[in-house]
Amino acid sequence: MKEINEIWFDSDYIYVRDEKGQEYRQSLLWYPMLRNATDQERLQYTIGLDGIHWRALDEDISFESFEYDDADPSPLQRFFLTHKEINVAEFARSAGINATLLRNYINGFKKPSVEREKEILQHIHELGQELLKVSF
Repeated sequence: MKEINEIWFDSDYIYVRDEKGQEYRQSLLWYPMLRNATDQERLQYTIGLDGIHWRALDEDISFESFEYDDADPSPLQRFFLTHKEINVAEFARSAGINATLLRNYINGFKKPSVEREKEILQHIHELGQELLKVSF
């Protein structure tokens, strides 16, 4: 992608169109400041040599990232990105997983094996069962 000609949003994605008319999108879950921004704040961007910058939001998106295969978070990533109330470090500790490794899974720097993903899902379900037992 050499040049962006258009930028727009819907409730879940940021979209861009390049100089060739090709459209790209990325989930706003990757960009919480943009996700929670007003329409007016989203319009306050500058385009640089390697990406788009929203100074007031302190948010940047590289042109390169629009060409990644993972425009949408995986179900595991989506869970943690939409449940910020869960302390990732403490969740990892209680699940017996290295916290840095879990963060790398969430941020897409590493991909968990199918078995590891099942372990994490199992721990999420166990936590859910514990929460269901709470009564006042």
